Amino acid sequence: MEDNKCVVNCMKSRGPSPIPEESKWIQTKNIFEISGFSHGCGKCAPQQGTCKLTLNVKNGIIKEALIETIGCTGMTHSAGMACEILIGRTLLEALNTDLVCDAINDAMKEIFLQLVYGRSQSAFSEGGLNIGAGLEDLGKNWMSAVGTVYANDRIGPRYLNLAEGYITRMALDENDEIIGYEYLNMGGLIKELEKGTPYEIARKKFIKTYGRFAEGIKFVDPRSK
Repeated sequence: MEDNKCVVNCMKSRGPSPIPEESKWIQTKNIFEISGFSHGCGKCAPQQGTCKLTLNVKNGIIKEALIETIGCTGMTHSAGMACEILIGRTLLEALNTDLVCDAINDAMKEIFLQLVYGRSQSAFSEGGLNIGAGLEDLGKNWMSAVGTVYANDRIGPRYLNLAEGYITRMALDENDEIIGYEYLNMGGLIKELEKGTPYEIARKKFIKTYGRFAEGIKFVDPRSK
């Protein structure tokens, strides 16, 4: 029946839509044309943990990987294995490789979508970001900034770990509201201890305060009071 039908030509393709990639507009047709630096977040199947995956991709090849996880102990060990698996693979190989943990695999899917659509931190950076840029997220002491805060309806909030470090005391005002806190920079402390500095001297050097800590009326150890 189709022999008698009028043939209508399709419009000639102008190729895929260009994406921003390291100060260039690229019409990506194969995986080796993709470059970028970005992050993806995923969760494991029973939702017991999460992963933040950072990749630095050059011409389709993963040159740098940073894996940060919160959750079960198995997930943290899986991150060590996945880190070895990822380097040197193409972005497509990594997407189709079991990265041991569901959360890491989920994060890989998310970061793949960002990179192939040109959504990356290096989209408008000429030449992209250098290898090693992933460690910038860890701060000067190469430790992940993990926020851990707890509260219940009987005792209220407790700051345990924030960006600055391990919270040792919270400062409260006359209304028993938090106005600041004292924290210990763990990365700096460990480095100082490795030099042989006595603990009390090292601790004094790296214990600092944030907010209106000095104005506190009451000071609370978040782990014991």
